[in-house]
Amino acid sequence: MDRIKKLRSSMTSNILGAIVLTLVLFGLIVSAFGFASFTEAFKKEYDVSTYHMADTATTLVNGNHMDAYLAGEETEEYRQTKEYLDIYCKKINVSLIYIIQVDRSDYGRFVSIFNLVNNAVDDSSYTEWELGHKRDTTNDEYRQKYRAIYEQGSPFETVYRIKTTDGQHPHITTMVPVKNSAGEVSAILCMQRPVREIYDARLPYLRSIAAATVLLAIAASAFAANFMRKQFVKPLRKVSREATRFARENTKGEELGEISSFEELQKLARSIDTMETDMVSYIDNLTTATAEKERIGAELDLASTIQENSIPNMFPAFPDRKDFDIYAAMTPAKAVGGDFYNFFLIDDEHLAMTIGDVSGKGIPAALFMMVTNILLRDRTQMGGGPGEILSSVNDSLCARNVADMFVTVWLGILDLSTGTLKAASAGHEYPVLCRAGGDFQLYRDRHGLVLGGMEGVRYKEYELQLQPGDKLFIYTDGIPEATDADGAMFGKERMISALNEDAFAAPEQILKNVRRAVDGFVKDAEQFDDLTMLCAEYRGKGGNDHED
Repeated sequence: MDRIKKLRSSMTSNILGAIVLTLVLFGLIVSAFGFASFTEAFKKEYDVSTYHMADTATTLVNGNHMDAYLAGEETEEYRQTKEYLDIYCKKINVSLIYIIQVDRSDYGRFVSIFNLVNNAVDDSSYTEWELGHKRDTTNDEYRQKYRAIYEQGSPFETVYRIKTTDGQHPHITTMVPVKNSAGEVSAILCMQRPVREIYDARLPYLRSIAAATVLLAIAASAFAANFMRKQFVKPLRKVSREATRFARENTKGEELGEISSFEELQKLARSIDTMETDMVSYIDNLTTATAEKERIGAELDLASTIQENSIPNMFPAFPDRKDFDIYAAMTPAKAVGGDFYNFFLIDDEHLAMTIGDVSGKGIPAALFMMVTNILLRDRTQMGGGPGEILSSVNDSLCARNVADMFVTVWLGILDLSTGTLKAASAGHEYPVLCRAGGDFQLYRDRHGLVLGGMEGVRYKEYELQLQPGDKLFIYTDGIPEATDADGAMFGKERMISALNEDAFAAPEQILKNVRRAVDGFVKDAEQFDDLTMLCAEYRGKGGNDHED
C-alpha cells in the first residue's frame, strides 16, 4: 500500500502515466478517424462492386418481356432466365436477387417478377416470392430510391441496413434499372449482399493500430523515463532536499550551482540560493522587528491605560449625591483614541460636563485629546462661564498647535441648586434633551469654531432651565456615523429611537440601549471611529434614587 502511495506521489510515475495516457488517447482518436475513413472507403468500394455485379445480372434478363411475365406467360424463357439468375446468385455469394416492377403512382407498392434466394451465404431464412407476389414498399428511403431510378435516370441506388430489427443480418441492397430495347426502365433488379466482409476487413486494421499504440507507448515511456531521470528528477531532488534542509534548519547551505542544462531549472536553483540568503536576513530583521513591535505594543497598552484613567471611569461617580445621576462610556476605534469626556464638581453646587472629538486618530489625536482635557478641567476650575472658558482654552491650544490639529468640544456647567445649565459649543454635535415624562429630542444650539482652529475666537454661551427628571445626552460623531458592511450610517434618527426605547431609565441603562442599537446595526463591520457618549439626569434638591 505504501509503495502504491509512493508511486502516485512520484513525479516520474505521474509524467509517465500522463504520456502513456496521451498515447492511448491519441491511438484511440487515430483509430476512430482511421476506422471511419477505412469503413467509408470500403463501403464505396462495396457499393461499386455490388453495382457491377447487379448490372451484370441485368444482362441475363430480357427487359422487353416483364409485362408478359406478369401477365402469366411463364414461358420456357422465363424458367431459363430464372435458372441463370439462381446460378449467378450462388456463384457470387449474395443473399437475394429479385426483380420487381414498382407502382409509379406513389412508389408505395411493387410486384415480384423474379426472386432468387441463397440462404447459405449468411444462414438467412428468406422465403422465395412467387411470380406476381405483391408487397408494400419497405419505407420512404426505398420509395426515394425507386423514384430516382425510374424518373431521374440514376444508374444505381444503394441502401445499407446495418441495424436490423426483423432478424435479418446486416446487408446492403443495390438497385439497378432493367431496361427494354427502347431504353425505358421496365423493372428494377435488386441485389442483397451481406456486409460481413466489411466487418471482417476492419478487424486486422484495428489490431494493427492497437499493436502500434502499445509498442509506441512502451518505447516512448522508456525514453521519457530515462530522459526525465537525468534532466529533471535528479536536479529537482537536489533542489527539494536543499529546500527541506533549509526549512528544518533555517541556515544558509552550500550553493546549488549548475544543476541542469535547462534554463528553467537553473533559475529555480538560483532562486533557492537567493531565497536562503534573503530568508536568513529576513529572519534576523523579523526578530528585531518583533521585539520592537512587542515594545510598541506594551507602550500602546500603557498609553491606553493612562488615557482610560485620565477620564472618570468609576461608577457611580458620586454615590453620596442624590440630586443628579451621571454615566459615560468611551470605546476607542484603535488602542488609543481622540475622543474624550469629563465631568467633575467645581464646587458643591456646580457640575461641569464636557465632551470632545479630536481630528485624526491614533497616538497624535490621543496626545492632543489629553492636553485639551487637562486645559478644560484646569480652566473650568478657575471660574467663568462656558463661553469664556472655551475662548481661553482655544487661545492656549492655538499658541502651541504646530501640528494644525483641532477639536470639537461641548461644555456645560449645571447649577445643581437651581437646575440652570449654561453651555457653549465649539463645533460639536447637537446635544439631546429629554424633559421629565417626555421623549429625547435634539436641541439645536449655537455652534462656534472648533478649538485650535484660529486664535482670538470668542464663544457664545446659552442657558437651559432643567427641571427634576430632565435628562441630557451628549455624544461624539462616532455614534450617528457608525457604518455597517454596506456603507450605510446609523444616523441621528436611529440614535433618537434608541434613546426613547426607555426614556425613563437611568443614564447607565440609556447608554447601554444606545450601544446595543449601534452594535445591532453595524454587526461585524469594522469600527472606524471612537464611540463616546454621556448622559446626565437632574433630580433637584431632595431628589431620590432612580427607580426603574
